[in-house]
Amino acid sequence: MPQPRTPISERIRVWANRSIRNAVGLTREPPAMCLDPTESYQPVDGVARLVHGDLAAMLIGGIGSLFLEMLHPYSMAGVAQHSRYREDTLGRVLQTANFIGDTTYGSRNTAYASIERVKAIHLAVRGVADDGVSYEASDPHLLSWVHVAGTTIFLESYQHFGPHRLSSADADRYVSEMAKVAADLGGESPPKTVKELHHQLRAFRPELRLSADGVEARDFLIAGVGGGLVQRLAYWLLVESALGLLPGWALESLGVARRSRWQRLVIRGATRAMNQLLRAAVPPTKPVTASN
Repeated sequence: MPQPRTPISERIRVWANRSIRNAVGLTREPPAMCLDPTESYQPVDGVARLVHGDLAAMLIGGIGSLFLEMLHPYSMAGVAQHSRYREDTLGRVLQTANFIGDTTYGSRNTAYASIERVKAIHLAVRGVADDGVSYEASDPHLLSWVHVAGTTIFLESYQHFGPHRLSSADADRYVSEMAKVAADLGGESPPKTVKELHHQLRAFRPELRLSADGVEARDFLIAGVGGGLVQRLAYWLLVESALGLLPGWALESLGVARRSRWQRLVIRGATRAMNQLLRAAVPPTKPVTASN
């Protein structure tokens, strides 16, 4: 008997899913989700799987975290001197996405293998920043900065643009789950609650400034990588929404003007509408329970 044909609506959704993922550099299939509590790196019913499973909020959070991370001159020097983010932007996105996927959904073996690869890369990333100070990407202090900045903005993005808002308890669980990754990478004293996360972010402020490398990265990130009109408009919304997640002092350090209240409301509304379309094509990861 002939096999039933896939409905046109499903074929369109599959095509849109693949096209969107390819457009943002996610050319690898999503990692298989480890559902065995005894083998999984993260809790199978953890909040990290919920937060990282929403591509819409993760895109905004990823851009926002890059803006914040570039404010540390030594972290930014490592990126500028040792990465090819200008020539291979999507390749760098894919590397980051693979690491997040492995340490969120993978088994302990998968996650630790990915962590060891990143640690090996960090050992080769060292040099001298614009103020003559030597830096090393494996420095626990710098690792902590990247972790604190990224966790802060990914959480903020989900709270503002995710399918629903996390409770205070779940927000703390997310920070605690992410602390495991930071500790295994070699970070120092990773925060385990939202309160600790905000405290550590404030403690970094005296070290932050926008270096010349940061200016170049900021302008590159704002400009984007081109594309058609729809793609450029979508990217502009993502960037504006990402900047809207940053605290006022960070925007001032970046030299980016803060939008007026009504502009932020319009941008946020348009972004949420765009995110609904994105979720129709790339549905968020469904939560599971430990008994599954």
